[in-house]
Amino acid sequence: MTEATDRIIDALRSGHDHLAAVVHGLTAADLTRPSGASEWDVSQVLSHLGSGAEIGLAALEGATDGTGVPDGDFNKSVWARWDAMTPAERAEGFVTADQALVERYEGLDAGARSDLRIDLGFLPAPVDVATAAGLRLSELAHHSWDVEVAFAPSTPLASAATGPLLDQAGMMLGFLGKADALANRPVAVAVHTTAPERAFGLSVGETVALTGEPENADAVLTAPAEWWLRLVAGRHAPAHTPPSVTLTGDTVTLDDLRRIFPGF
Repeated sequence: MTEATDRIIDALRSGHDHLAAVVHGLTAADLTRPSGASEWDVSQVLSHLGSGAEIGLAALEGATDGTGVPDGDFNKSVWARWDAMTPAERAEGFVTADQALVERYEGLDAGARSDLRIDLGFLPAPVDVATAAGLRLSELAHHSWDVEVAFAPSTPLASAATGPLLDQAGMMLGFLGKADALANRPVAVAVHTTAPERAFGLSVGETVALTGEPENADAVLTAPAEWWLRLVAGRHAPAHTPPSVTLTGDTVTLDDLRRIFPGF
């Protein structure tokens, strides 16, 4: 587990450095441009990431010093402060806040990376560092895509994040997937990813879940791993779908899969 945790923390560093460099090159007009998140401009995406970094750091420090997760009023005060910032302040604040969170994760020794449990406040029980950092990596990677796709529609998800996130792809699938999108029609899809290569199954029935690769699949989805992750996160519009994505079979379409995963 420590090796996996190390990979996730390294990917957090890579993701921070990349997005910070992107942010430093943005103009005032860029910051108010529509982002890949349909209801937010670029600065609002950075506000979400920055406020999330502050809240995540408070939870991490609460675990390391034994004080626990701050109460709900803390989160509300953080969100209100970021909402009141100007676009330029949000951009600068994101870089500072995310740097502090990444440095705190990097500062954890091997024992903490293995044994520490973090109460994130919204899960039923404290989680290990790999889970907490992995959730932050997913947030950072997908919202970084939201920023970059505003300027380059064919932008893929960051390659450094793809492997670690693929390993954790099933963790939130039941929450993100909407089984009723197919009107209770059960479907088993074989999923083959590239970069990295993986084979597994997507089961849509009463719930949405990952399985082993089905022997009698209704369809076979072949896609870059980064697009599979974006599909699950709802960042799958045809304009952002590479031509290498294919789906064979007659019982389910790409648009069906898009309806299953409406995004966040």
